[in-house]
Amino acid sequence: MTHHSLLVPLLLTLGAGLATGIGSTIALFARRTNKRLLSFSLGLSGGVMIYVSFVELFQQAREAIAADYGPRTGAGITTLAFFGGVLLIGIIDRLVPSVENPHEAHKLEEMTERPKNPKLMRMGLMTALAIAIHNFPEGIATFATAAEDPALGVAIAVAIAIHNIPEGIAVSVPVFYATGSRAKAFRLSLLSGLAEPVGAVLAYFLLMPFLSPLLMGCLLAGVAGIMVFISIDELLPAAREYGEAHTSIYGVVAGMAVMAGSLLLLG
Repeated sequence: MTHHSLLVPLLLTLGAGLATGIGSTIALFARRTNKRLLSFSLGLSGGVMIYVSFVELFQQAREAIAADYGPRTGAGITTLAFFGGVLLIGIIDRLVPSVENPHEAHKLEEMTERPKNPKLMRMGLMTALAIAIHNFPEGIATFATAAEDPALGVAIAVAIAIHNIPEGIAVSVPVFYATGSRAKAFRLSLLSGLAEPVGAVLAYFLLMPFLSPLLMGCLLAGVAGIMVFISIDELLPAAREYGEAHTSIYGVVAGMAVMAGSLLLLG
């Protein structure tokens, strides 16, 4: 893989990670929460991830592995890799610090409702750490997919970027409570998102030298498992937390429809 072909996956991963800064900006400067928009956007992101995982990534992985190992063995290895991805992100989810749920829905109105409290700084730091650890495999997912299929990588990067916006809010709110500093809240939020390009660079240096159809197939299937878990465990519950249950479902369906239409046009 050339340096030129690496540029697009790295930029997509960087953009997805830095979307935490968008969430931080919204939290620090907007006056009220647009609950319907956030709920729809999170549902949209979940719909894109679920559709891409099962319709594109899993199928591409199975075809790549089956080319060397045959249809039956290829399907078995792909399935194991998919659940391996689920297991990996599940273990990360269990092991990360959980002072509070880093994916809990926050409303901008909280910024004026709670007094400044220095004790909340630890909560903000731990939330940022938890989100950074969660973002690490997401960076690998975006990079690996974009390296294999740039058009598909764009879709996944956008979906993960949408998913990262509320995470930026989750970091910024407690840090602002603790310090009263918008700048500190923004910087910490942005830093938590930089774990994604770090994950991408690590994926390149550790995995790309050994890249083969089997490894790429397992990687794509694992990415599919990671994204399905993220959608079910984080995106959809967070979307419903904003109190717009039907809106979040409309977002899921819209995300699937947009992704299906895009794949048909690109195909």
